[in-house]
Amino acid sequence: MVRTIFAVPGRAARTRRVLEPYRLLAPADRREGPGPGLHALPPPADVRRPAVRVSAPSTGTMPAQDVASAPVPLGDGWTTVVWNDPVNLMSYVTYVFRSYFGYTAERAHRLMLQVHTEGRATVSRGNREQMEIDVQAMHGFGLWATVQPADG
Repeated sequence: MVRTIFAVPGRAARTRRVLEPYRLLAPADRREGPGPGLHALPPPADVRRPAVRVSAPSTGTMPAQDVASAPVPLGDGWTTVVWNDPVNLMSYVTYVFRSYFGYTAERAHRLMLQVHTEGRATVSRGNREQMEIDVQAMHGFGLWATVQPADG
């Protein structure tokens, strides 16, 4: 809607755009279901991911079906690794280790120094679900962290 503010003879009238007043939607006009940006319908049941086919190179190496990756343990064989970053202060990293993991000041400081000097430190061990929760918490604190299988 355009509303004329004032007019001067011999010149163009000055106007201002005015938004229409907000109107409430009647119950029949309201959309049901998910909001914007969400898929309204689930994907069809017959949609499957395509299988990835790995072929052996022609150099005489082992066929792909004979190469098996080592099974990944799902038990307590996982770690949370915190990585060095150029953003967070060393005192803040120590604070995060003390507040989230409940470490003593000495242990938190030692882990922080390991992150700072070696570039990474393993801060917790356990099952995969708990390590993923710890990594999400570290991301919430603004630290770089990953879940990795435990060594040996």
